[in-house]
Amino acid sequence: MCNFNNHDDEAKAYIHLFMTKASQSVGGVNILLSLIESLKEKKPNALILSEKKVKSKEAQIEWNKIVFKDKFDTLEDVIRSHKSSEGYNFNILDTDNSKTAKKILNMIKTLAPIEFVVKANSGDGFTFKVFDKVEDGYASINPIFVAIFFCSTEFTKKALKYEI
Repeated sequence: MCNFNNHDDEAKAYIHLFMTKASQSVGGVNILLSLIESLKEKKPNALILSEKKVKSKEAQIEWNKIVFKDKFDTLEDVIRSHKSSEGYNFNILDTDNSKTAKKILNMIKTLAPIEFVVKANSGDGFTFKVFDKVEDGYASINPIFVAIFFCSTEFTKKALKYEI
């Protein structure tokens, strides 16, 4: 998931368009990259911070609900197990193990309402959610969420430079 070159053309175009619009809405590429780097500095991961907010020099990201470690670990396992996926719309509920499927379903129910709001000193900002689609028996992780919280800034740079 975090290797931009492994994505199919549709996924690359989707990520490119969103990241381009996102960078424009916060005032530029450098502001977006600076915010992503600020997220990466938080250890073990910014998602499990009790403040539910990370600031960079010119922007900030906030979310409306605390992510507890057990749900974060399940999410990280799902992302890690699908790291070689080329598309962005794979079903994370597609598993043979019923115990794992139940953990994933509980994680989805907990994290689906979370909305991330990115604000900048200059620009309108943007919002996104953890999941792209959540339907009966189907759920897919938003590739923008993965790019911002789990992938390197190099991933975002490649996405921004990609030509459709």
